[in-house]
Amino acid sequence: MTYSCIACGYRSAKWMGFCPQCRASEGLVQISDKPSRPLRTSPGPIPLAKAGGATVARVAVGMGEIDRVLGGGFVPGAVVLLGGEPGVGKSTLALQVAGALAAGGSKVLIATAEESAEQVGLRAERLEIDGNEIFLLAEADIDDILGAADQLRPDLLIIDSIQTVIAAEVGTAPGSVTQVRECAARVMRYAKDSGTAAILVGHVTKDGGIAGPKTLEHMVDVVLYLEGESESGLRGLRSLKNRFGATHLMGFFEMAHEGLREVADPSAAFLADWRGAVPGTLAFPTVEGRRPVLVEVQALAAPTTVPQPRRSVRGVEPSRVHQMLAILDRHAGLSFADQEVYVNVVGGLRLTEPATDLPVALALASSRLDRPLGPLAAWGEVGLTGELRAVAHETRRVEEAARLGIPTSVAPHKGTRLGIREALDLALPGWQEQLEPRR
Repeated sequence: MTYSCIACGYRSAKWMGFCPQCRASEGLVQISDKPSRPLRTSPGPIPLAKAGGATVARVAVGMGEIDRVLGGGFVPGAVVLLGGEPGVGKSTLALQVAGALAAGGSKVLIATAEESAEQVGLRAERLEIDGNEIFLLAEADIDDILGAADQLRPDLLIIDSIQTVIAAEVGTAPGSVTQVRECAARVMRYAKDSGTAAILVGHVTKDGGIAGPKTLEHMVDVVLYLEGESESGLRGLRSLKNRFGATHLMGFFEMAHEGLREVADPSAAFLADWRGAVPGTLAFPTVEGRRPVLVEVQALAAPTTVPQPRRSVRGVEPSRVHQMLAILDRHAGLSFADQEVYVNVVGGLRLTEPATDLPVALALASSRLDRPLGPLAAWGEVGLTGELRAVAHETRRVEEAARLGIPTSVAPHKGTRLGIREALDLALPGWQEQLEPRR
């Protein structure tokens, strides 16, 4: 027996309470050295010219936001990994997908290892899903699940969740590195051989990544992540990997009593409670794939006397917020050394594109100076020397802001030179005079 890190795969002959390679705080888990079942032999190489040419017929789900993220629907034989935090709605979304496919005449098998069939049935009644073409199997053994699927021949197989099913001969606990890898590999083989699409529901770690070995994300064909705040009810379904279509597409939903409802206008939903007359807030038109969405970026700077002020960030990479604080201090004279700083993206959406730099910087300056920005949209990358750099999809961002009634925007344009001080002049006229008494 050896021990392995579930984050990076590091192996050790003895157990440790942390990983010495990636410094993960989770303890190493015991794995079996027994070799897994060998794969079938390949039929041999074929010419590349004969490998393609066939048109893949996708199976449309019938839910516009999901079909958008998948690129038109499920590809037969594809394996989809659906991740998300506890309570965000993964099982609800999977059940609604099953109901939509069943309504179109497709057959679906749901294997639940976490809940009983009665619990899934109660959820289906609440969601008003017709279950005539949906079959439930409360089973944790992966061989029994695939055996039932081989007899039923469904169009879609849903396993909820991959961290709770087991392969009996592996000999380790459910959720271990070896178990997750082996079970996922068997589902992959079955899906490719039978042409049945599969959804693997996955747990996430406290760091926000999908639990299990990183190879799990490399094995599957599509990786989807359901994110959002449980309090707001808004959910975003993000495509992190798609071998059959574009990535970084997003579909938007709202959690209601009857399940997840599609949001036709996510910009209006995210800005429904926006108050532009309050310091520290402005609109940011992010582009997810090719879809512009307006979200509210908030910042709060509060005086403190502690030697190391708190920095709390949600929805944006903390390292970029720390860079904006240093740039504002170095190139604009706005110091946050005696300020607690809080940055938040309303609605629970996670922003990763560099265009978030300028809205975060302007929101921080607005809160620090206690001056509202008004109905303003901003976007742009900020360099360490204080210069602003243009980003892609400028036209889409402008049009989306104007559609929501925000005609004023601050953003760098290609071919023009703009710095952080000039951006502050446009967003907060007279800010330097206001800063003088503070020095």
